[in-house]
Amino acid sequence: RPCSGALPGSAPRDLDSVSCWLMDKAGPRWKKGKDGKDFAALAAAHPMSSIVAELQSSLKGSKLVATLSNQGRDATLGVNLQQATLLNRAAFGRALDNAEAGKQWFQLGAEEVFYLYHGLKCISVSESKKLLSEGELWDHLCSASESFPEMYKAYSHLRSKNWVVRSGLQYGADFVAYRHHPALVHSEFAVVVVPEGVEFGGRCGRLKVWSDLLCALRASGSVAKTLLVLTVSSSICELSSPDCLEQLVVHERTITRWIAQQCREQRCEPSREEPNNEEQDHTRETVVFNYWGVILGFTVLSSLLVYKLRF
Repeated sequence: RPCSGALPGSAPRDLDSVSCWLMDKAGPRWKKGKDGKDFAALAAAHPMSSIVAELQSSLKGSKLVATLSNQGRDATLGVNLQQATLLNRAAFGRALDNAEAGKQWFQLGAEEVFYLYHGLKCISVSESKKLLSEGELWDHLCSASESFPEMYKAYSHLRSKNWVVRSGLQYGADFVAYRHHPALVHSEFAVVVVPEGVEFGGRCGRLKVWSDLLCALRASGSVAKTLLVLTVSSSICELSSPDCLEQLVVHERTITRWIAQQCREQRCEPSREEPNNEEQDHTRETVVFNYWGVILGFTVLSSLLVYKLRF
């Protein structure tokens, strides 16, 4: 279910809304336009779900074919200028420099090309001018990257919730998740994918060591992102075909640091704008004491002056 269904700042009423509620707690950091444009209002007027639906309709009607690279880690897709605009707005792929008039080429990552093929069903994929079936494409992508099944499951899980998902290698993570287009808002989550199950083999040891978790937590915190751990578990299924995707389950966990010093300062150190009751009582006592001190001093000085005038 899309994350827009959860109420920001309030606890979820059902289990389906738990992940959406956790993601909404951090809150987006919208970028500022040079002309003072409100990017939050712009994103609300053009939700990502509508942009992706428009892209899906346009690509499906054109029957486009993406070409898989020799290594099988990415693919190139040629589109017209209108479709290029939609791909940019939906944050799919990376535009390539080309001199062909009326056509734009995009480089799509492995998760992106399979999501457009399998998830949205709006393109076909070929290799060496031969159209690939869904199983053949799955085999190519898995042979190029052993971790493709869990990475694609995590990618499609976030994309289905209308999050924009990009590579997180520069932040020490697998992905980063944006609430809308990266030009409008900063990414909120550094995503680390952790597989669980005998089918994943030796890839199941991620973040089991405390030092690894601490490093990932500090790295995400240093770039103002919340660490989101997506645990992909399987119920004893083979990963040899795309049918396994229905059996893979994604669990979301957000991890944040508890800094004792900050909590102590926030709770025990009184605010200057709103002093506590003890400070107010102390201030009131000081004012009263000073008042009577002035009166007593004035009385003593008056008595001395009268005494000198008499003698």
